Amino acid sequence: MNRPADPHEMIQAPSLAGPNEGYMPGFANDFETEALPGALPQGMNSPQKCNYGLYGEQLSGTAFTADPPERTWTYRIRPSVKHSHRYQKIDLPHWKSAPCVDPDVISLGQYRWDPMPHSDQGLTWLTGMRTMTTAGDVNTQVGMASHIYLVTESMVDSYFFSADSELLVVPQEGRLRFATELGIIDLAPQEIAIIPRGLVYRVEVLEGPCRGFVCENYGQKFELPGRGPIGANCMANPRDFKAPVAAFEDRETPSTVTIKWCGQFHETKIGHSPLDVVAWHGNYAPFKYDLTTYCPVGAILFDHPDPSIFTVLTAPSGVPGTANIDFVLFRERWMVAENTFRPPWYHKNIMSELMGNIYGQYDAKPQGFVPGGMSLHNMMLPHGPDKNAFEGASNSNLGPEKLDNTMSFMFETRFPQHLTAFAAKDAPLQDDYIDCWSDIEKKFDGTPGLK
Repeated sequence: MNRPADPHEMIQAPSLAGPNEGYMPGFANDFETEALPGALPQGMNSPQKCNYGLYGEQLSGTAFTADPPERTWTYRIRPSVKHSHRYQKIDLPHWKSAPCVDPDVISLGQYRWDPMPHSDQGLTWLTGMRTMTTAGDVNTQVGMASHIYLVTESMVDSYFFSADSELLVVPQEGRLRFATELGIIDLAPQEIAIIPRGLVYRVEVLEGPCRGFVCENYGQKFELPGRGPIGANCMANPRDFKAPVAAFEDRETPSTVTIKWCGQFHETKIGHSPLDVVAWHGNYAPFKYDLTTYCPVGAILFDHPDPSIFTVLTAPSGVPGTANIDFVLFRERWMVAENTFRPPWYHKNIMSELMGNIYGQYDAKPQGFVPGGMSLHNMMLPHGPDKNAFEGASNSNLGPEKLDNTMSFMFETRFPQHLTAFAAKDAPLQDDYIDCWSDIEKKFDGTPGLK
């Protein structure tokens, strides 16, 4: 096979045809893929000698006895012990992990931020990460953190992996490439990617500047939610998740691998690219997903359902029905409920809700919640429509209506989310957000009948 002209171009397995070109469809499938013919052993995992002089190695995403186990067998040019040398602690001051409770920051409240402005400074995936909230404890592997990323530069001979967490990446502007040990994922707005814990990768800018959101999941892996009486169809369908085909680099060049471990960052120096997996098979892999393939389900007669009906992915907590994290999507859909207040109602919730706007206008907050912006309604704090949204929904003609040009999401967790000092002091916080409910009127007059 001919070597690519670009030294950073990876040698990739033959692409699949049609919409799956470069990817394999299915969520948590048991995949197999090879970038060189015959590189993948058949009928066994660990032959005495692998083809091409490769090394067999297993990457485990769960304990060996988990049911089902999540693991992938890789066949690589060097074993991973060659991608790890002596470690030196480094500082990435804007990337924080839980517990991170600043005594000078008040996390109790309803908060909203304008889009994070792009910087004139060159920023990579590592230096451009800005932590907004943390929840739980990274050391006991519960909870999460939410981040904004601002990326203008590609990582060059630089690689990263997190031993702490899997990352759910939600782009809002620009296009990124995740060159991973198991293949290539190209990511654009209206898509998401899931990068598993322990997987080594490099992030390149395809079209910048890039901005987006990241949910860092310390706990159990994201999975598709149980549909209950909804049944087998709608919501996020497994076939729409895409895993990359095998791709590898064989480059001898000084490189840096940065590792996030128990909330701290360390780097090690090696003399080659660690993206050297020529073939792999298993069910522990990165994915991408096109949010426009999410099929929402809603009320077709009366009442607005709980927002959990819009769950794309959930990370269980061990308590049935109470997630460590839910990833919830609010996209275009038809509104047809009769005699019903159609936007999300006023409520207090045991879960804490961090929302982000990918594009368009959110129906419960038509003013101020702009694309690239985010909001936080912490646990047991009331929130809901502002006055304009309430009055509009209370007095509108309730014919069928297409809610169009809208895509927002929510990172919802059972834990309180603590603001970082950056979120409270440096990020573009809307100081007047709490006032969006101040002009809601008292309508009660003590007489019977609807008003």
